Amino acid sequence: MAQRLSSHDHLFVLTGAGVSAESGLPTFRGVNGIWRGYRVEDVATPKAFAADPALVWQFYSERRRRHETVLPNLAHFALAELERALADRFFLCTQNVDSLHEQAGSKRVVHMHGRIMQSRCSRANCSTAPFDDRSLYQSAEEIPKCRTCGAPIRPHICWFGEVPFHMELILHQLEGATVLLTVGTSGVVEPAASFVWMARRNGAQTIYVGPEEPSNGGYFDEVMLGKAGEVLPDLVEDVIGLGN
Repeated sequence: MAQRLSSHDHLFVLTGAGVSAESGLPTFRGVNGIWRGYRVEDVATPKAFAADPALVWQFYSERRRRHETVLPNLAHFALAELERALADRFFLCTQNVDSLHEQAGSKRVVHMHGRIMQSRCSRANCSTAPFDDRSLYQSAEEIPKCRTCGAPIRPHICWFGEVPFHMELILHQLEGATVLLTVGTSGVVEPAASFVWMARRNGAQTIYVGPEEPSNGGYFDEVMLGKAGEVLPDLVEDVIGLGN
C-alpha cells in the first residue's frame, strides 16, 4: 500500500468490529449471539422494539454502559494520523457504533450503522433529528417520548432489516476511491461486505488488515494478518513518509 499510494490517490477506509474489540468492546453478537437468553436479532429489530421497547432499551443500555469504559487503541490513532496527512483524500466509513475514532481525533467519519450514544424518534417519518443521549433506560416508564410527535424514542442504530445510514455519500466516496483499506471486518455483513468488489470493479487497489482472513478475503489484492493496533501504525508511517 505504501508503494502504491501517491499524491493523486483517494483512500477509502472501512472499519469493523475487530478494531473496537482491540479496545475491549465485545463484538455485536457476543458469545454465540445470545443475550440473556435472547438472540441479538430478537432485540435489534423494529418488530422487537414494537413488541417490548423496555427489553430492547435494556440491551442497548448495557452496551452504552460498556462503551463508557473503553478508550481508543493504536489503530484508531493511526487512522486519525493518516486522515491528517491526506485531508480530503481520506474517507472513513465505520460499521462500529462507538465514538472511538472520534476520540482518537478522526473528523471525516461516517457511521453507517448509527451511534450507540444517540437516540431518535421511533416513527419513521418524524422530522426530529437524532440527538446525543447517554441515558440508561430500564423500563417502559423511563423511555422518553418524542417532542415532535409523541412516539417513544429508540436507539439511533441500524437494526436488522433496515437500510444503513449515509449510503448515498458512502457509495459516492467508494466510487472515487483508488485504494480501499478494510480493517477488522468479518466480510459477512452486507452491504459493507460488498464494498471490496465494488472497489475492485472501479479499478481500486484493495487491502485488508485483521487478525483473521475475512469471508470475502479472496477479493482483496493484499491480506495483512495481525492485530490492527500492531499493523496499522507501521503501515501509516510508511504511507505518510512516501506521501510527503
